[in-house]
Amino acid sequence: MRVMALDIGKVRCGVAICDPRESVASPVCVLPTNEVVGNAASFRRVLEDWEPDMLLSGLPYTMAGEEGPQAQRIRAAATAIAKATGLPLEFTDERLSSSEAKRSLREKGYHEREMRGKVDMIAASLFLQAWLDERRSRREAEEGASSSGTGAR
Repeated sequence: MRVMALDIGKVRCGVAICDPRESVASPVCVLPTNEVVGNAASFRRVLEDWEPDMLLSGLPYTMAGEEGPQAQRIRAAATAIAKATGLPLEFTDERLSSSEAKRSLREKGYHEREMRGKVDMIAASLFLQAWLDERRSRREAEEGASSSGTGAR
């Protein structure tokens, strides 16, 4: 299944995608948020290019694990995007993904101004990768639990 992650900000929306085997998340692009929410041609082109089976939206949580103040706005925007595209939608914790993306870009020698167009798509790929890894771990644990209960008598 190909999952497309959206890091929905007030101005920009970072887009990332995973491979069909759900192993690796990769940054794709950054689009104006109003184009993504409005299902503009630029966003439809990205959807056509990557053909996702599902959308994953990051939600900002506080360090206490509660939804942050922007969560309601992001939840509404993501729901509108899912409705316009006809794709199923899930949410995941995006806590610290932007700061991790900035740290990574700084390590590669980027300055603040150069980062602006990259942070959101890298943040989307970071929380998508974390979501994929968690999903794989759960699946492996379930498979291990079900196979351990079917031993020889």
